[in-house]
This record gives sequence, C-alpha cells and structure tokens, in this order.
Amino acid sequence: MRHNLSSHIDYLRKQVKQADDDLDREVRNSPLWDKYEMLSSVPGVDLPELGRLNRGEIAALAGVAPFNCDSGTLRGQRKIAGGRTRLRRALYMAALSSVRCNPVLKPFYLRLRGAGKPAKVALVAVMCKLLLILNAILKTNTAWRALPCPTANS
Repeated sequence: MRHNLSSHIDYLRKQVKQADDDLDREVRNSPLWDKYEMLSSVPGVDLPELGRLNRGEIAALAGVAPFNCDSGTLRGQRKIAGGRTRLRRALYMAALSSVRCNPVLKPFYLRLRGAGKPAKVALVAVMCKLLLILNAILKTNTAWRALPCPTANS
C-alpha cells in the first residue's frame, strides 16, 4: 500500500508541475505580459487605465490631482481628494521609496523642498509624477529609463 501511495504522490507532483508550466506559458504569451514587464521595471502600481488616459484624468482617477476650494473672490487651499484610496496609499508608499533612491524623483523632491514646499505637498507631487511616468511608459510602449526622462523637468 505504501508503494501505491508513493507512486500516486509522485504522479500528482508531476501533474502539478505540468499545470504550473502550462499556466506560466499561457501568462507569458498573454498580451498583458508586455505591459506587466514594462511596469515592473519601475516600482509602481497596477492601474488598468494606465496608458489610455491623459495626465489630468489619470491623476484625478488616482486622487492625486489638486482641486481648488475657491468661492467668489476667496481663493482657498488646493487639496487632493476622491479617486481610488487604495491606489493613493500604494502610490504614497512608492513615493516614499522613490524620494530615497529613484534617480529622477529624488532630485525632483529635493528641488521642491528646497523651494519651500511642505514635505507632504512635495510627496504628493512625487506621487503624481510617478503616476504620470507610469502612464507615459505604457502610452509610448517603452521601458523605464532613468535619464533622459521626458517628464523629469516638469
């Protein structure tokens, strides 16, 4: 009986390995695999609309676009609101990492801080820039390049 169970377990292990190989092959042949590889070249966030919306729409969708709080002649502070909360949280964590080690976003953050912007305001700007870079990567179908980056100076 032990021999029969052992051979059955071996058979099941081979079947699991075959199923894993088949699944891996199908995923890598998927048209979404190219997008995944491009986005995985940058520490970023998965957003299905990336590459299909313009910069204003994608920033508003993620909730990192500043909206005004004006009324008549009163000019209020700009605030980020709405959008996808989970995405904004993930972008926040990616931005925290980026201001430490990303060769494009770190100098951008430091320039904003040097200009007197509060830390959170500069971090939200980094979140927005990271999102715009990811959107441009998918729109132009090019992988991450640290320099030259078309959005590095804006």
